[in-house]
Amino acid sequence: MGELVERVDEQDQVLGVVDRAEAIRQGWLHRIATIVCRDKDGRFLVHRRPDDSSRFPGQYNWMLGGAADVGESYEEAAARELSEELGVHAAPRFLLKFLCAGAISPYWLGLHEVVITAPVRPGVQEVAWHDWLTEPELESLVRQQKFVSDAREAFDRYRDLSRADGPLT
Repeated sequence: MGELVERVDEQDQVLGVVDRAEAIRQGWLHRIATIVCRDKDGRFLVHRRPDDSSRFPGQYNWMLGGAADVGESYEEAAARELSEELGVHAAPRFLLKFLCAGAISPYWLGLHEVVITAPVRPGVQEVAWHDWLTEPELESLVRQQKFVSDAREAFDRYRDLSRADGPLT
């Protein structure tokens, strides 16, 4: 058996433990924790996935993240993913979650934010290129074809939340 995740329902309540590959094949809901990284100047970390990546090869994204492990909260999963993917140890702040139709399969997406002041060390398995972009630069990139579609929806929800509540950082 591969990576284990919690299968959840439309209210994000746990139904059981399943193999993530099976959850994707069957279209079963599970949990994904993502992190938006900003620097002290408010710029967003944007990256391009490696061309040989199994998911979204060569596409751009403004979030890092992955599946929540069994028994792991969204916040715990976000902190773990931040450490694994960027080598940064911090406690990302939970912003929102929503039921995402997903380009590969449906899932609950927990969106977090963190301000990073230390150098980042992206893992080459996840990140082929990265840079810090202003919000207008990110907005322009999000609308391009080579941007992960699920990340577009998360960006729109983030922007709407930011406009409703004021600056998030």
